[in-house]
Amino acid sequence: MIYLIFIATMIASWLVQLMLKSRFEEYSKEGIYLSGAEVARKMLEDNGIYDVTIQSTPGQLTDHYNPTNKTLNLSESVYSCRNVAAAAVAAHECGHAVQHAKGYAPLQLRSKLVPVVQFASNTVQWVLLAGILLINTFPSILLLGIALFAMTTLFSFITLPVEINASRRAVEWLDYSGVVNWQTKPMAQTALKWAAYTYVIAAISSLATLMYYIGIYSRRS
Repeated sequence: MIYLIFIATMIASWLVQLMLKSRFEEYSKEGIYLSGAEVARKMLEDNGIYDVTIQSTPGQLTDHYNPTNKTLNLSESVYSCRNVAAAAVAAHECGHAVQHAKGYAPLQLRSKLVPVVQFASNTVQWVLLAGILLINTFPSILLLGIALFAMTTLFSFITLPVEINASRRAVEWLDYSGVVNWQTKPMAQTALKWAAYTYVIAAISSLATLMYYIGIYSRRS
């Protein structure tokens, strides 16, 4: 059963990434009057936020908000481009800045878990490998690996409401601010919807992997 879930999530992930790329390429051709950086600045100011620095960051899909230093980092293709796709991404990342400013609880919880999850992510593969190799001698090592992996799975599920809420804030603001109109609003919604699906697939995949390792430990016990 677990293997079927693995295969299903791999196929679903491939399809979602394909659709996401297709939609963003399509909506990148739909021009608007503001660049991604200008959209970000306007959304921040409309929400009374003036202490966040907007900056360009190299690469693709590198857009993120960093709550530790209050920087909104937009990839080069988003920062300077004037299209629906860039506006949607910029507004989504601004949604995280708004969450931070308003003390959105799931974001606060996710931020507190970041150091723990970073440690778990850096060590879990080696602990799990050692646990499987030594399962007959030291089964507790695999149990430790499962606990570490459980932290990353929990983080994936906590991320879901954070990302969905940021997208909702983005679409609502894009609409009432006039950045998008009745024709381009559905495009922004669709782009952000497919982006959100990537987090859903990642969470399901992480849970399936966790159950797989729990199954190995249970059979040993």
